[in-house]
Amino acid sequence: MAAPVLTYRGTFRFELGPDHLWEQIGSFGRFEEWWPWLTDLTVEGAGLSDGSVLSGTVNPPLPYRMRLQVVLDRCVAPRVIDATVHGDLRGDAHLRFSPDGTGTRVEAVWTVEMRQPAMRLASRIGRPLLQWGHDRVVETTVSGFRRRIEAL
Repeated sequence: MAAPVLTYRGTFRFELGPDHLWEQIGSFGRFEEWWPWLTDLTVEGAGLSDGSVLSGTVNPPLPYRMRLQVVLDRCVAPRVIDATVHGDLRGDAHLRFSPDGTGTRVEAVWTVEMRQPAMRLASRIGRPLLQWGHDRVVETTVSGFRRRIEAL
């Protein structure tokens, strides 16, 4: 039986240069405005820096909610974000930024284990649906972020 783990690897291009993109990623106060599936966001620490902690609730397009805490383990502006995820999902996440012409290429990689009993059970019987929900959240996040920051 498959483990209740979601893995992801994707590459995205943004029209902003790395420094400007990094600045926009650090606009935590706008995240709930930008993404309706994210609520109750709090930030402890100095923004995109080692040791900062983001906490909030993710409401994907499926009938469950996840409380998460993301610890920024390593931030090297404007190139690297390494994080550890805690709460209803547990695992690690990595973002790598590289110049791409006048824009930036971002590689996103993560592996997270679902911790809620209902999610663990659902992953055993409906893994494609859970992966679909996860992928829709990623697509919504990236397209919404791109639309908002590139309009500035």
